[in-house]
Amino acid sequence: MDSKIINILLILIFLTSTAQAVEFKGKFIQGHYIIGKTDPGAQITIDKKKIKVTKDGFFAFGLGRDRKNDVLIIKSLNGEEKKIIKKVFKREYKIQRIDGLDKKKVTPPEEVYERIKNENKLIGKARSINSNLVFFKEKFIQPLDNAIITGVYGSQRILNGKPRWPHYGLDFAGDLGTPIKAMADGIVTLAEKDLYYTGATLIFDHGHGISTLYMHMDKIFVEKDDIVKQGDIIGTVGSSGRSTGPHLDIRLNWFNVRLDPATVLEMN
Repeated sequence: MDSKIINILLILIFLTSTAQAVEFKGKFIQGHYIIGKTDPGAQITIDKKKIKVTKDGFFAFGLGRDRKNDVLIIKSLNGEEKKIIKKVFKREYKIQRIDGLDKKKVTPPEEVYERIKNENKLIGKARSINSNLVFFKEKFIQPLDNAIITGVYGSQRILNGKPRWPHYGLDFAGDLGTPIKAMADGIVTLAEKDLYYTGATLIFDHGHGISTLYMHMDKIFVEKDDIVKQGDIIGTVGSSGRSTGPHLDIRLNWFNVRLDPATVLEMN
């Protein structure tokens, strides 16, 4: 066969294999946040859900705390499908005991059930937004400078001696009034000053179902629909809601999937 023809065939094979590639930034471990990179124009399906892909080929997703199944990723391009199976590794979680909480915050009285239900709907609505923003693919920064981490994601909570839901956030120690920085560019989708459990609370949309939440704040300096830049001071550390002292609890979500905030901060 002519050497020129052979070279052309080799180039075509290389281009085809390159076009089929999907790259991932992040670890396939329970609780982790992952950014994918594929060909512009490709379609990605994860867990039977079609995932948005940016014009330059980026997409995002996450693995829940107790994810047991491997991830099946289907990529469609030019009528061809490629299936990618990624094994999800298990994590060991800590047990955290917190005493001295107001009994009503551990086991709320019936008269506040409706309030809690309505507040959960507000949070759920903010987390369900599937916008075209692309801030999710940028680096995140820590919300407090030189703060000590006092609570980690996934730990089983024992509140006043009673087992409760695991902790889905990352707690930073901070003095009352300490300025809080926005971890990434985003749009404010929730700004509430007094939620039953989380107190003064903010949620930001970063695009493609990725959101961050800031809890137990003292003061809030932004309003719903505000566009916020990374590093902007959005409020101050407080002890509102179910809290035993001043601190900041942050959360990271992919829609309703609760992720470990440390995994996005580790991407710096």
